[in-house]
Amino acid sequence: MPAVRIEGLCKDFGTTRVLDGIDLDIPRGKVTCLIGPSGSGKSTLLRCVALLEEPTDGYISINGDPLGFDRGPNGARVKLPARQIRKVRSRIGMVFQQFNLWPHMTAVGNVSEALVTVRGMSRADAEERARKELDAIGLGARAGHYPSELSGGQQQRVAIARALALDPGIMLFDEPTASLDPELTGEVLNVMRRLAESGMTMLVVTHEIGFAASVGSKIAFLDHGRILVEGAPGEVFAKPREPRIDQFLETYLDRGAATLL
Repeated sequence: MPAVRIEGLCKDFGTTRVLDGIDLDIPRGKVTCLIGPSGSGKSTLLRCVALLEEPTDGYISINGDPLGFDRGPNGARVKLPARQIRKVRSRIGMVFQQFNLWPHMTAVGNVSEALVTVRGMSRADAEERARKELDAIGLGARAGHYPSELSGGQQQRVAIARALALDPGIMLFDEPTASLDPELTGEVLNVMRRLAESGMTMLVVTHEIGFAASVGSKIAFLDHGRILVEGAPGEVFAKPREPRIDQFLETYLDRGAATLL
């Protein structure tokens, strides 16, 4: 059973169809990378998996349990009770392009707050857990610093620690390095590499082609709301390639990437 199964997923914004019949399995304990041009639907797909956007049609299941909607007795699409949705969503952690840290809280406060408010832990226990998570990503010495005192890369690492503190079974990353310069990008990608090595199931929207090719176990290339190609990196990036992928590699930020893969 895959960690995440996506079947016939569609998402409309008004009269615009952004996702058009997405079928995709996310294997357990592996890294799946979503790549493709801007506007292809990658982030919308990720937000649907987190149920931050409600799909217009289709189904998502997490470890076999339906998320948001299920098939009713007559085959109709039925929305599930809120309590059931919350239970399934609790297995998912998400890291966004923007760090979304509370500016008035220290690093340890940002990581521990959800443990107190969502999980009901005591403040002392939550802060102890938060410090362990910060230590694990190399920021133990910065636990008492506020976001304004941290670099962009450090802030994003705090955001990753905040998500991990809730013990998710699946981590979603929505272009986590898009707001960072190249040097800071490296420190965030290194944390993600270590997560991958630990066996964390990850679904990553990224334009870091080198990361996708070297760390991803599965690549899905989206174009105009559909999956054009999917498979292992060696299959997706093998030459001769799907022409649309070559075009994407040559014209996106990582210019010349097509000659390197």
